[in-house]
Order: sequence, then C-alpha cells, then structure tokens
Amino acid sequence: MDFSDLNLVYSTDGGKIDKPKIEKKAAKGDGIIRIHRETKGRKGKGVTLIKGLELDEKALKALAKEIKKRTGTGGCVKDFVIEIQGDQREIVKLFLEQKNYNVKLAGG
Repeated sequence: MDFSDLNLVYSTDGGKIDKPKIEKKAAKGDGIIRIHRETKGRKGKGVTLIKGLELDEKALKALAKEIKKRTGTGGCVKDFVIEIQGDQREIVKLFLEQKNYNVKLAGG
C-alpha cells in the first residue's frame, strides 16, 4: 500500500472546538426567599445573602441593582445568590415584601 496518496494528518491540537453554551438556571426551591447574614472569609465584615430567588441571571442582576440603590451599599450576584454589603436584612426584607415575595430571615 502506498501511503503517499493518503491525506491523513495527525495533530494533538484540539483545534477550534466550541462547547455549546448552556444557560444556567437557579435550582427550584420551596418558594421562600431566605435572607442570611454571613461573615465567613470576609475578615469579620458582614454581608447580607439573599437566597432562593427563582430568577434568571439577568433578572437577578436587575433586582440586585434595585436593592443596592435602596440600601445605599454595594453588592454582587454570585451563583444565583445576591450579596449585599453590611447587615441590611431588615431593609431587604421590607423591600422584597413590597414586591410580593415570601421572605424569611434565616441564620444569624
């Protein structure tokens, strides 16, 4: 067999293979939004965590922006959890109750 006629090429490079984009969705919860206060890994500085919102990422960022304006603090969205700087649990609870969410204060 004559191998000079074959057009086979071997390469260890993966080339330009695009992975399909999978849209992340929040896990289904029990419909109750829980508001926590946490200081872990923040050198004693507390943050308010808002968990249990069944919104897509875009809507979650928009809600976080509204909460940050209401509390006058900074914050972010990480893994479908809204983090607000400082102990803002009461303000956040009132704000979310005005938006007709079922809210519970959880943790310390």
